[in-house]
Amino acid sequence: MKNSTTSPQNEGGPFMGFWEKLPKPFFVLAPMAEVTDSAFRQMIAKYSRHGEVGGGPDVFWTEFVSCDGLMSPGREVLKRDLAYTKQEHPIVAQIFGGNPDTFLKTAELLAGLGFDGIDINMGCPDRSIEKQGAGASLLKDPKRAQEIIRATMAGAPNLPVSVKTRVGYNKEDLEPWIGAILETKPAVITVHARTRKELSLVPARWEFVKRAVDLAKGTGTLIIGNGDVQSIADAEEKVRATGADGAMLGRAVFGNPWLFDRTRSNAEISLEEKFEVMIEHTHLFEKLLGDIKSFAIMKKHYKAYVHGFDGAKEIRIKLMDAPNATEVERIARAFLSAR
Repeated sequence: MKNSTTSPQNEGGPFMGFWEKLPKPFFVLAPMAEVTDSAFRQMIAKYSRHGEVGGGPDVFWTEFVSCDGLMSPGREVLKRDLAYTKQEHPIVAQIFGGNPDTFLKTAELLAGLGFDGIDINMGCPDRSIEKQGAGASLLKDPKRAQEIIRATMAGAPNLPVSVKTRVGYNKEDLEPWIGAILETKPAVITVHARTRKELSLVPARWEFVKRAVDLAKGTGTLIIGNGDVQSIADAEEKVRATGADGAMLGRAVFGNPWLFDRTRSNAEISLEEKFEVMIEHTHLFEKLLGDIKSFAIMKKHYKAYVHGFDGAKEIRIKLMDAPNATEVERIARAFLSAR
């Protein structure tokens, strides 16, 4: 591995890159496995009017991608998870792994792919991820976590490096854990306000985000709060209460690619519009990813698009059985024409 201590990112304060220019508070799209793929991100960019006044999100994240996988013979398929359009800038590539060497090499790869930043997942509770020494398992190994961050910085000295993490493993351990990350001078730390043990089974405790903000004062590192954010208005309130620089929205975007458009409320979106967007989303998923991903991934989106109206359950059942985009469109249009 290269000597990571020579990285210009470790001289002075954090290397901020595009983060330095963002107005505060900012609101960003969470990285969610098998959710925020290239198809869904394109839908969000379009219908949340990204880049326009009152539109968003302010930053996109990719799904997380394995460093080991990107360094393996199967890298070309995995690189499809890193595909993005010019409408999605600024965009941050999220990666995971347990080996500093592969982080360095992956960072070199990502720098060549034109990303605006790199984010390291240190919070995923999936056991298969943890068995690789990755994700939330790094909460138990601050020294290796630091090595990974520094290796990533060395591999991409001209990209800002950030970390998404939790407040502890089995119990809250915020001060020593965030302190260890801050020593490496990342541009941003996203704090999911739960422990690994809690998964998403208890309400997020944003008082931990406030404590992280206090810990980061004077370091130059920005703090993003994450957990149970329901809307932009809710995000604004949570940011005001904690002093965070921004908020990350995840589950609230299901069935709602309009989420980051500050000029519209979900109540203003008609059922017809939702169905048209659902059809467009489905065709785009099939076009971009149908050859490498299961069509069943779209089912979680149908649950979110199709609810809260008479007949929703019946049409949702039909959509769950649909094998392709053509059939989804037929079912949706038949329902609309019969209304």
